[in-house]
Amino acid sequence: MAVPAYAPLLEALWTLNEPWTAELALDLLPETNGPKVEVFRGSVIVTPRAGFDHQAAERELPYLLHRAARIVGLWAYPECNIVSGDNLFIPDFAVLRCSGGGKTFVSIAEAVLLGEIVSRGNRRKDIIDRPREYAAAGVPYYLRVDFRNRVPALVLHELADGEYQPLVAAAAGGTFAIKEPFEFSINPEDLLDEED
Repeated sequence: MAVPAYAPLLEALWTLNEPWTAELALDLLPETNGPKVEVFRGSVIVTPRAGFDHQAAERELPYLLHRAARIVGLWAYPECNIVSGDNLFIPDFAVLRCSGGGKTFVSIAEAVLLGEIVSRGNRRKDIIDRPREYAAAGVPYYLRVDFRNRVPALVLHELADGEYQPLVAAAAGGTFAIKEPFEFSINPEDLLDEED
């Protein structure tokens, strides 16, 4: 029987006898297109790929954000490694002050906007835990994409007094339009893959 490509990942996960850090994960774990592996408060969090609505939004939104962000000298990426102290986050998309070219990770200090596409199994993490950590690190904006009953909605939050406050929101059929941190607009329903 062939050894699975993710075998080194499993071996590293089972043999470490100390709290995990972002540095350890980046040094010991292989790069993979498989499960998402993050480090939060000394623990490794492994999650499978999300459903197809999530994947469609994750394909479209970072691409469109990147085109708009480049106009003001920012860069947008899907699922990139963001290091915050000992934590390793992999937001669904990120807008950064610097290019990620040639890098494996960037510091959370480079993030202008971090975003999550809410998954059914990760609602608490995407709506409460991650935004709390991003706010504590001083990330100016947090963008949440939610699919309730397959109706996409976007909410941009701005950091104020250490917490995120909703700034702009729109659901499918409406227009999500922002001026900060750069000009951008989209009808949230354009994030879904629908057959004609």
